[in-house]
Amino acid sequence: MSEQTAPAPTFPPGFLWGTATSAYQIEGSPLADGAGPSIWHRFAHTPGRTHNGDTGDVACDHYRRFKDDVALMQQLGLNAYRFSVSWSRILPAGKGAVNPRGVAFYDRLVDALLERGIQPTVTLYHWDLPQALDDAGGWLNPEIASWFADYAQVAFRALGDRVPLWATLNEPWVVADGGYLHGALAPGHRSLVEAPRVSHNLLRAHGMAVQAYRAEGKHQIGLVVNLEPKHPASSSTQDLAATRRADAYMNRQYLEPVLSGAYPAELAEMFGEAWPAVPDADLRLIRQPIDFLGVNYYTRGVTRHDDTALPARAATARQPQSVYTDTGWEVYAPGLAETLIWVRDRGGAGDLPLYVTENGAAFPDPAQSTNGAMEDPLRVDYYRGHLRGALDAIRRGVNLRGYFAWSLLDNYEWSHGYSKRFGIVHVDFETQRRTPKASARFYADVVRTHGAALFDGEALSAPGAARA
Repeated sequence: MSEQTAPAPTFPPGFLWGTATSAYQIEGSPLADGAGPSIWHRFAHTPGRTHNGDTGDVACDHYRRFKDDVALMQQLGLNAYRFSVSWSRILPAGKGAVNPRGVAFYDRLVDALLERGIQPTVTLYHWDLPQALDDAGGWLNPEIASWFADYAQVAFRALGDRVPLWATLNEPWVVADGGYLHGALAPGHRSLVEAPRVSHNLLRAHGMAVQAYRAEGKHQIGLVVNLEPKHPASSSTQDLAATRRADAYMNRQYLEPVLSGAYPAELAEMFGEAWPAVPDADLRLIRQPIDFLGVNYYTRGVTRHDDTALPARAATARQPQSVYTDTGWEVYAPGLAETLIWVRDRGGAGDLPLYVTENGAAFPDPAQSTNGAMEDPLRVDYYRGHLRGALDAIRRGVNLRGYFAWSLLDNYEWSHGYSKRFGIVHVDFETQRRTPKASARFYADVVRTHGAALFDGEALSAPGAARA
């Protein structure tokens, strides 16, 4: 008897298939129509801060070309789009007077998405703090939690009738670590003392924004965190301890206060006198019930002890057998399912709905297109492996509701400028021409087949099939 072939596994009905972007990375026109400057406008215009002095002044010109980009999403068969709102486009001074022309842009974007059957998913903060608020202390000022809640309320009232999914913050760890500890991102501070204070104020702001949504909104609100499974580089006592610290610093620092109401004990030991006193009232504020958790996954961290790598005294060990992306991140597809299962079982999420809110890779793209599309086989392989991981997590009982590829477009990659390309659609930054890559075609096939295209050309054995 020949081997029986089982149907390819597929994602469940109602699954959200989307791409993700952020305001400063794609919109351009940062000061148009009454918008105020953000910390990224000043940071990018400061000599020496970004690759080649690149800024987001034009980026992908999405502010003027959004209708074409929405049409592109529809052509790919997507049913969801995750984007961020620019705080200083809505409130030029960060608080006070609302800029109606800024609100109108997001009104038009949301309506254009809905007209094409694409669900808008909004992130309130993706790293572009209004410059006026930074001048008043920014994330170091405890008052920022109420400033953020007031801004969130403006956004909820403007868009909440049409936006069913809201996220308060995107990757608070990156905001604190990159912006306040290592200085690689705006506002460019380097301070071990500032980083934990910023983290705490970010989570306080998250809590107050959730409270504001409960008073205004009728749908769902959550938080987006970037997570990495931390694997020890060896079985040595030092590497094992470093791995626990790295996990507490990057992963558990944000999950445990939000989901369990307490910070990991390791943080006070890591930061020492820099660790702030945390009132119980703050922990109660941070632990607002959320409706979902967004997980951004890119890579894992194979961890070794390193006394110079503060605060966790941990560094990532390069794996010579692995493929690495253009940003130096190891391609490790099994880590996505591992991360989602860890969030459910040990991260405190339980059966809370999860979304993969970012997943993708930067690879150099060829200068020439073939058959009308850029060929990017490494990115196609990346998506195939990680989407299989997402499906595996669902089959193992994870309550995963959607997947958002990072990113729709090649864009302004922060301090890397335009030197790193994450998009499934190629952007010629001289002409703004959009060209779908092979990865866009592949993703569209996955969406169209609900995941079956992940297994094209493979013989799948049916359970109990026998061989003659």
